[in-house]
Amino acid sequence: MPPTAVSAATAAAAAALPSPSQRRVPAAKSVWVNPKLPASHPLHHRHKSAAELQQRQHEDRAIDVAALVAALSAARTAADVAAALSPHRPVSGRLLGALLSRIPDPRRGVALLDLVAPDLPPPALLIPYNLLLRSACRAGDLRLASGLLLEMRDRGGVSPDAFSYSTLLAALTRAGHLDHALTFLPLMEEDAVAPDLILFSNLIHLALRGGDAPKALALFSRLRAAGIRPDLKAYNAAVAAYCKSDLIRDAKRLLLHDMPADGVAPDAESYSPVLAALARRGRHLAAVSLFSHMRAVARVRPDLSVFNIVLSAYGQLDLARDADRLFWNMRRAGVAPSVVTYNTMLRVYGDAGLFGEAVHLFDLMRSSASGGSGGAGSSVKPNVVTYNTMIAIYGKSLEDEKAGSLVQDMQANGVQPNAITYSTILSIWMKAGKLDRAAKLFEKLREAGTEIDPVLYQTMVVAYERVGLVSQAKRLLRDLKDPEGITKETAITILASAGRVEEAAFLFRRAANTGEIKDSSVHRAMMDLFAKNRRHRNVIEVFDEMRKLGHLPDSETIATAMNAYGKLKEFDKAAALYQAMREEGCVFSDRVHFQMISLLGAQKDFEALETLVGELSHDPSIDKRELYLVAAGIYERAYKFDKASQIISQIRSSNGLDVQKSR
Repeated sequence: MPPTAVSAATAAAAAALPSPSQRRVPAAKSVWVNPKLPASHPLHHRHKSAAELQQRQHEDRAIDVAALVAALSAARTAADVAAALSPHRPVSGRLLGALLSRIPDPRRGVALLDLVAPDLPPPALLIPYNLLLRSACRAGDLRLASGLLLEMRDRGGVSPDAFSYSTLLAALTRAGHLDHALTFLPLMEEDAVAPDLILFSNLIHLALRGGDAPKALALFSRLRAAGIRPDLKAYNAAVAAYCKSDLIRDAKRLLLHDMPADGVAPDAESYSPVLAALARRGRHLAAVSLFSHMRAVARVRPDLSVFNIVLSAYGQLDLARDADRLFWNMRRAGVAPSVVTYNTMLRVYGDAGLFGEAVHLFDLMRSSASGGSGGAGSSVKPNVVTYNTMIAIYGKSLEDEKAGSLVQDMQANGVQPNAITYSTILSIWMKAGKLDRAAKLFEKLREAGTEIDPVLYQTMVVAYERVGLVSQAKRLLRDLKDPEGITKETAITILASAGRVEEAAFLFRRAANTGEIKDSSVHRAMMDLFAKNRRHRNVIEVFDEMRKLGHLPDSETIATAMNAYGKLKEFDKAAALYQAMREEGCVFSDRVHFQMISLLGAQKDFEALETLVGELSHDPSIDKRELYLVAAGIYERAYKFDKASQIISQIRSSNGLDVQKSR
């Protein structure tokens, strides 16, 4: 790493950490060093012979450490600390370690270390520094802890070791300061301290919990590049990160090939995110197939989340009877259904038109809530999602009065309606032609200060437009330009979902200028909106704004930005973005790679195209057939038919080889 980058990382780690809530933190280096401590002992203490120091260590055993710790803890000034310690100077490393491990206040420990540091050779200070760093981390004083580590690097003769870095980075990750923790990784490389598996796993999990899947994947790639073999925890986190980035094929490759190759047996947590991602993409048959592989081949017992996903997939495939059979056999498999499971089955019954079964299951849950025996539903009580699902089912069966009365029933049972409840009721009343009733309810909710979410707003905008009340729809949209009951991020999302380009752009620019946009999903929504309306320059502006905030874009966001650069004929910027994101550790879908190949073809830079195709052909995560087909199509459009024919022949020969291997 260049010196400028290292210094930037050091500055970020030392200055950007939040100060502890219970202490007033001094400025600059006085945070961790007290330069005003008096030198109360002559310099000859530094030059004691090794024999004298060894003798002092023997004498240390006779010291009443508890009494000395009490005296140091009661000291009010630096002079008091020096006076309490003076009978025992020069202090040995053994005694200093015993004192630092027992003094709970890390800042008092800093004063002690500054006082006795001249008594010890620099290499002997490593353990005291580590003890002090650990004490600061336990006290939550992360600014002090990071300052101590940086001081170790600047002090001659002593440098941080693996314990120093792992202690600090673990504390930072636990406190949620992922970006600050990452600034220390370049310093570890400079100090020749290799991060271990536990540290990488903590960083990956923190990135994942923070919703930053691209950063989690970048860390996982770095882990493997360092030659560290991932364990089950790291693999599960990587699989989940791939799925959150919508890179399902890469997740399946980890699950079905890389994990067994490394001798790591997948568990239910490994399969769950892949099944969820397949269901989210509408690939329900693939999800059911993977579920069968999980049980029959991998011999992995499903957990509750897996059952919930597969039940929903059965419903989407119109296999309600299979879902019903699996649901009632869950307890036999050792898994008790939760309220989410029951809600899933209600939705499955409703989608299949099995209203009788849905009402029966709902009655079982309500009997549990009222204290009855409840049968199979005795341990599960309905929640707001349960009621919302049943309201939607009554709406499908054209029983709008029952749907309305169910809102009163849920309030009577202590379940408060939410925005989805109201938006569902509004939609049902709209379909039933009760527009005046829906409009009154909406206005009543706004006057009562009820939280209005994007679904509810969007429901009313669409409803007004469908019945020709354009002025009311425009009034709602105007209200969103200066929202009062909702955040600007929510308002922007509503406008973008409604396809309102000008209104969304106006509010986005105003919110971006005031720093009110923190969620990267808002940037992605605006980029998609601008891309759909062919406003490619605006796509780039939003992307640049996203990068200024330090967000690491996902694969789809990068593809949208590169497409905008291509439409603007700014091929060099697209190539620079592609290269920069690869170096930063972003994991791309095939779409991004193929898009870069297409842009090179548009520039007629066939030399760079061949280089990139050759490089990608060795990447096991790339679909080779699609890669060669994309390249052949580019050569064909450029009237290079010989080259295109050569690639097609190569595809056919490789297919023939695969057939021979399979035989």
